Amino acid sequence: MGQYSKALLFNERALEIRQKTLPPNHPDSATSYNNIATVYINMGQYSKALLFYERALEIYQKTLPPNHPLFATSYNNIASVYANIEEYSKALSFHEKTREIFEKTLPPNHPSLATSYNNIASVYDNMGQYSKALSFYEKALEIQQKTLPP
Repeated sequence: MGQYSKALLFNERALEIRQKTLPPNHPDSATSYNNIATVYINMGQYSKALLFYERALEIYQKTLPPNHPLFATSYNNIASVYANIEEYSKALSFHEKTREIFEKTLPPNHPSLATSYNNIASVYDNMGQYSKALSFYEKALEIQQKTLPP
């Protein structure tokens, strides 16, 4: 299982330090919550990961403008938890929120948008909705073909 318990300990310590030295709901504390959640994901403890990802999202909702890129990251993180526990409709909902932010804030051929399309396609694929999956896979591929070297 690697060094997950150590990683968890260090990330929890970082969160404690941030909570003592920063104002309440500082975005840097959200970073610590995200880091802790990522360790839980790697440990397969999805319910704990979800709690920490949701706490990070709460902080962003209190401190950042609605289309800030960190929202997209947060939505994507939450979507990954739902995909891992096969709650695909919830995963899709959060991946769609990520896509909406990226479409509003990034150039149309940005690699992150391609990743977002690919994530949505993957969920549709897992749901057995293959024509929708194909459509999003094609959008992702189109961006990658335009932006990546041959």
